[in-house]
Amino acid sequence: MTWARRSGSSLANDEDSRMGVIRAEEAVRIAEQNDRAVLTVAGHSSDSEECAELLAMLGLDAGKRHKTP
Repeated sequence: MTWARRSGSSLANDEDSRMGVIRAEEAVRIAEQNDRAVLTVAGHSSDSEECAELLAMLGLDAGKRHKTP
């Protein structure tokens, strides 16, 4: 019985580890997607006020851009 618990615990830890990696990769993907959206909005805005309004409406924050290594 002890072996089964250890084995199950190890599998659970492996699963948690994989899910952590998946969540981290997803966070990077979403940050990069938001960066592209911010740049697109900025490129199509007529001035900084319009850009700020559009970013606010979309729930985007230009100050929180993802930095790629």
